[in-house]
Amino acid sequence: MQLCIYEDIYFDRLEPLIFARPTHDLICGINSIRAKILRAYPDVKYSLHCRPYLEQVVKGKNPYVDVNKVLDDECLFVNGRILAPVNMADIVPIKGENKLYMSKGTVVAARLSGKKLEEVKGNLNDLLSNSDFDGLPKEEVVIRHIDYIWDLINHNHHELVSDFNFLVKDKKDKVLGKVHEGAHLVEKDCIYIEEGAEVKPGVVLDASEGPIYIDRNATVSANAVVENGVYVGESSQIKSCASIYDHVSIGKICKVGGEVEDSIILPYSNKQHSGFIGHAYLGSWVNLGADTNCSDLKNNYGSVKIYVNGDIVDSGTQFLGLLMGDHSKTSINSMFNTGTIVGYSCNIFGAGFPSKYIPSFSWGGADAITTYDILRSIETARRVMVRRNQIMTEHDEKLFRKIFDLTSKERRKRGYPF
Repeated sequence: MQLCIYEDIYFDRLEPLIFARPTHDLICGINSIRAKILRAYPDVKYSLHCRPYLEQVVKGKNPYVDVNKVLDDECLFVNGRILAPVNMADIVPIKGENKLYMSKGTVVAARLSGKKLEEVKGNLNDLLSNSDFDGLPKEEVVIRHIDYIWDLINHNHHELVSDFNFLVKDKKDKVLGKVHEGAHLVEKDCIYIEEGAEVKPGVVLDASEGPIYIDRNATVSANAVVENGVYVGESSQIKSCASIYDHVSIGKICKVGGEVEDSIILPYSNKQHSGFIGHAYLGSWVNLGADTNCSDLKNNYGSVKIYVNGDIVDSGTQFLGLLMGDHSKTSINSMFNTGTIVGYSCNIFGAGFPSKYIPSFSWGGADAITTYDILRSIETARRVMVRRNQIMTEHDEKLFRKIFDLTSKERRKRGYPF
């Protein structure tokens, strides 16, 4: 019996964060969606399913895992858009008869064997849909799932608490790193500081309304305030006088300063200067220039509407800020309206508020915008990666070019020169 974490046809609702990764690699709380699923089924052999153009990248990051293959004669397929609870194996057992598990119209999982499994195996070079599981007996379950990027932001607090409790449940000592004299830890039992981490004088870690996890070799610099549900990833830096509060997840090797609230920042990104982001989701290799700010609340306090696949969608939420894809950059003093999407590998600069939807590989801002040349974009990314001791591989470069081609239609619709 094996497990397969798969992508379905609704992946594109999660643009621009999914251009360079499968849906199950997105972060919510401390861990990725995939990690949450795997922790519920420990010691079970698993494979990963993704869009064909991502296959080599996923294989490169997971060299000992089968990708787009199922080799066993029994398999539990789990949707890569669900937020698996710790007890998911009790809700959806790994073994049993063929069955489809649904939650509010979304496939959570499907247990398959025999002829039905062979049919699905034949479709693994494409995205799976509900119709692939037609004819199976159904069971309705209650499991959170992700339809849009803002769902990840909205569920981040719950997932931070869940992940924290799972990770520290057997830890007797919770302060393993160095905490300097003059730092203040409020609700110390809800704070975990990993080995090699350092909390400098004047820092306030306040876990009164949510746990705080400072990962290995991370640094919280002097006079920073971190409060109410925050994860600081391995080797990341919280800059002096930063205010990091309420449900923030920061990936590894990031530099973060200024004000950050209710946001998720993927690894290798920088927002180290003054400026505010709230209810935002930033991809990897993002760099926000000094005093970059985003609005996350409309002046009329109304629900924020946002562009998704060319359509305007009402998010149903009052707070929603900047959603920015990998490798995008802003200049100093950049400003973004509520619910702004900036695509993959954009370079945004200039005065005023740019459009609320900026296609991937855009160059410019409010005054004028054009296509960011693919060769210049790749070269910039190569330089940035070297600064973090990462080398752009042949597969990484091919991925850049593939995403450029995939997103060309959006640039043409807006009259960009190609």
